[in-house]
Amino acid sequence: MHQPSLTDELRKSPLHGFQGDRGAPPPPRSGPSALTIAVSREAGARGGTIARRVGRKLGWQVYDQELLEYMAQEAVVSQGVLDTPPTTPANWIEARLQQLLRDKALSEHPTIVNLARVVLALAAQGQVVLIGRGAGCILPRETTLAVRIIAPLHERIAYMSQWLRLPIEEATERVRLRDERRREFVANNFHCDPNEVHNYDLVLNSSLLGEDVCAELIVQAARARAAQLVLSPS
Repeated sequence: MHQPSLTDELRKSPLHGFQGDRGAPPPPRSGPSALTIAVSREAGARGGTIARRVGRKLGWQVYDQELLEYMAQEAVVSQGVLDTPPTTPANWIEARLQQLLRDKALSEHPTIVNLARVVLALAAQGQVVLIGRGAGCILPRETTLAVRIIAPLHERIAYMSQWLRLPIEEATERVRLRDERRREFVANNFHCDPNEVHNYDLVLNSSLLGEDVCAELIVQAARARAAQLVLSPS
């Protein structure tokens, strides 16, 4: 009778501890493991309202322009955010800052650097919606859903007039000034053009789509991108 050789036995039985060809485990992600949504908007396009709808639909915290500025300027609040990035190595924030500075994609002004540090700390925690302040220029594209909300100028003026109860002439000037200040802030501090459509994953016309449809489209895109983050190692 044929006695099975050692080679035959090895072919039939897996080696101890072998669990199939699963490949090497993916390396730990060096940046955020969860998605951040960065919303840029034209004045009067209802971007803030849409972003808050997105936050409610997803159950994510929303940080608007005023809150981001407050957090960056108040040392105690800023330090509290920086002390609690649970999903990412602490040195990622500083490494990203240094990369932006080397690439001249970030102003060296201390106020702007601190703003960027706060934005990065929030993104390190993930599952947040950030409105304005150049967040989309600060954060890495692979873990950020960058959204731009637009609308025709005359409709933005009409909305601003109704919202602030201003005459059309004053509302027109208010829209112009807000658009210009936002453009200058982003261009001067992040060397980025907020009107360049290629900087965004989604550009949505709130006048044609309405607030709820815009919010739902952002939510669906965020869920799809979040799934990609789970499946893709850094």
